[in-house]
Amino acid sequence: MTEAAIGKRLTFEEYLDYDDGTDTHYELVAGELAAMPPESRLNSQISLFLALELAKLISPDRVCHKDTEIEVTGPQAQVRLPDLMVLSAELAAMLGDQRGTITRDMPPPLLIVEVVSPGKANEERDYRYKRSEYAARGIFEYWLINPRRSNVTVLTLVAGLYEAAEYTGDMIIQSQFEALSLTADQVLNAGK
Repeated sequence: MTEAAIGKRLTFEEYLDYDDGTDTHYELVAGELAAMPPESRLNSQISLFLALELAKLISPDRVCHKDTEIEVTGPQAQVRLPDLMVLSAELAAMLGDQRGTITRDMPPPLLIVEVVSPGKANEERDYRYKRSEYAARGIFEYWLINPRRSNVTVLTLVAGLYEAAEYTGDMIIQSQFEALSLTADQVLNAGK
């Protein structure tokens, strides 16, 4: 598939076959390709820091840093490319060495983390759209790390909806990964 796919609605299968010959990463939003601009250095350092901390607690092959996409429910075909994911052992085995794409017929990841980029559209995407998509997909825990607001919001799935807990400063972040003992400041200042 070529550049003709830009501006056209794609199926999930067409998205998987799409290759424009560049290193550009795309999400599929309502069937349309959405180019993902390069992350800020700070956002990348925060997500990498957290990936390295998680890899101390669980097998590193279960930690996905900006390299695994997930099919979510939407009005058209939808695929998101989170900053960080933690897979169950079962899901990691299912993916094996193939393309890092988690389809709807696979179990959900245990955790998704998004580092929020500046801008109203980015915040709306992460706080509103992805929140509902990830809840519908059954992802138990979703973190929103917002350097601009200096907070970490941990959303935990309860009866199909997310309950939010906000962490700032020296508050220790509560997670399903109980051995992960980090404060909001440690996470937010990882890139400094």
